[in-house]
Amino acid sequence: QVQLVDSGGGLVQAGGSLRLSCAASGRTFSSYGMGWFRQAPGAEREFVAAITWNNGRTYYTDSVKGRFTISGDNAKNTVYLQMDSLKPEDTAVYYCAATGSSPVIVTTTSTYDYWGQGTQVTVSS
Repeated sequence: QVQLVDSGGGLVQAGGSLRLSCAASGRTFSSYGMGWFRQAPGAEREFVAAITWNNGRTYYTDSVKGRFTISGDNAKNTVYLQMDSLKPEDTAVYYCAATGSSPVIVTTTSTYDYWGQGTQVTVSS
C-alpha cells in the first residue's frame, strides 16, 4: 500500500507564502509524476500543478503561474509546492497526488493513482 502524506498548510494573509510538502511511504513505488490539486467548499477538485520525472517538465493552471512553483525528488517520491503572493481565492484544501503510469493528461484527477489526505490553506484578505 502506498500512502501520500501532505503537510504545510495554514492560515496566511494575502500576499504571504506557504510551502506544501508531500511524501510517499509504504511499498516501493516508482511514480511517473506527481501533482497538486485543490478543492474549495462547494467546488470540484481542480488541478494546480504537476511535475513529470522523466523530463522534469512542470505544468501549472493559469491562475497560479508566476506565483506557485512545484519541485520534488523523484528518488524519494517527494513533491513540494511553493506558494507565493497568495490570494484569498487560493483558499482550499490542497491534495497531492501520484501516478505510476505514463499519463496522457496530467491535469485530470483520473490520471492519478494515489492521493494525500489534504492540507488546508486559508488566505485572509
